[in-house]
Amino acid sequence: MTRIRKSARWMAAVSALAVTIIAVPALAQTEDADHRSPAKGIDWHACADTDFKHMQCGSIQVPVDWSHPDSGSTTLAVVRRPADDRAHRQGTLLLNDGAGGSAIEQLRLAMHIGMPNFAGAMTQNFDLVAVDPRGVGHSTPIRCGEPLKPAGVSHFPQSRAAFNALVSHNRAFAEDCLRRNGRLIAHVDQTSTARDFEAVRIGLGERQLNWYGIHYSTLLGRTYAKLYPGRLRTMVLDTALDDTGSPLSRVTREAATAETAFNRFTAWCTTSKDCALHGKDVAAEYDALVARADRDPIPTGGTGHQPLTGEDIREATQDYLTLSGVTWPELAEAVVKAKGGDATDFTHDPDNTLDPVQVQVPACLDNARTVQTLPQLTRLRKELARVSPHLGGAVRSYKTIAGCLGWPLPAKPVEAGAPVHGAPPALVLQSTHQALAPYRAGAAMAAQLPGSVVLGHEGDDYSMFLVSKCVQEATNRYLTTRALPTSGTTCTD
Repeated sequence: MTRIRKSARWMAAVSALAVTIIAVPALAQTEDADHRSPAKGIDWHACADTDFKHMQCGSIQVPVDWSHPDSGSTTLAVVRRPADDRAHRQGTLLLNDGAGGSAIEQLRLAMHIGMPNFAGAMTQNFDLVAVDPRGVGHSTPIRCGEPLKPAGVSHFPQSRAAFNALVSHNRAFAEDCLRRNGRLIAHVDQTSTARDFEAVRIGLGERQLNWYGIHYSTLLGRTYAKLYPGRLRTMVLDTALDDTGSPLSRVTREAATAETAFNRFTAWCTTSKDCALHGKDVAAEYDALVARADRDPIPTGGTGHQPLTGEDIREATQDYLTLSGVTWPELAEAVVKAKGGDATDFTHDPDNTLDPVQVQVPACLDNARTVQTLPQLTRLRKELARVSPHLGGAVRSYKTIAGCLGWPLPAKPVEAGAPVHGAPPALVLQSTHQALAPYRAGAAMAAQLPGSVVLGHEGDDYSMFLVSKCVQEATNRYLTTRALPTSGTTCTD
């Protein structure tokens, strides 16, 4: 994504909304909801939520288990914003994040920052349809009673007893989720979710869809294209992930990428007075905070959350590195606040459209479990500490490896790497310095979708369409004409 100079208005809107979207409420219905009529499987009604004024809210039932479609169903929530220019409408643009992310809440965020005012053809020519994936957000959500990682359990065990405690907890967590959610827990894998979107396409009455996916949804879009050749007209893939290598190589690359992002954050603090740590050795301040918290966990300003260890702080840091204009200042403030004895800001993800449980459960199904023993985990931990001395490798894919040890359900990873026939050439948007995904992951995704092009963006951010004029213009040109930019193009605005 291009290097952007975000306006104060945009940053204020994002920060304000991040405070308000703490939990995802059920979408309300209008008074005349009983008179709504089903449209080819999707039950539509006018949205009562004021953020979705003049939009349509709906739901669709899909099988919990697509291999046994008569054995029970789950509900998907859908919001549709009709194209502004109905006379020149070019179809439906499906918005999805997946892996615990609510596309509906992301649409809300986009509306709050005035997306229709700058989106151009995206909102003029296309119906925007946000779908919360199975188990997520406004769809029938996964709810578990056990904490993901209670006090005394470490994702970086350094003894046999600590490793056994981690495995036992993970097993108890999964069993609790199964008791509370039933068979859905075993079927929130990538393939099942992709099949849901074909049901949505049929329910919308569209011959083809246009796909806009961020992060995990780049993998989901590729999987959908493989399962249903010819059903996608265009694919915009923002911050692509690379699942073509082994899980161990992937976590090592991610850890190195996040460490680079952290170093860029500390360099920014050196030059910017917007950083609350300006004038200090930021890396040393952070390392000292982590070491202190490992010795004596830091309170979180209330009884709602356990005191945080240094490991907890490290695990919360990666997602603070994803939007330089918004979350970098927040990270600096969180460090200062924690040094003062209140680690509350490290107890939640700055992206409040995510639910940590709804991220973890699908991850344990989608990823092969190549680490099974303490010696294997120890070797990985040492390698991650080498490539990531400040964050220690505490990144999302490592939390998946450690958090899925002892998981009682088998993994269902998607085979990746081979060309996907019947997929449209995709526009892959990839920042040069993103904490969640290496730049070269864009090329790995493009190679699986013949004819695709990576549009680079010089900078640190994702959700690039929202912040870069260059990306907006290239994306809208692609969506309306299917013309891709020249290979090697990089946005720098």
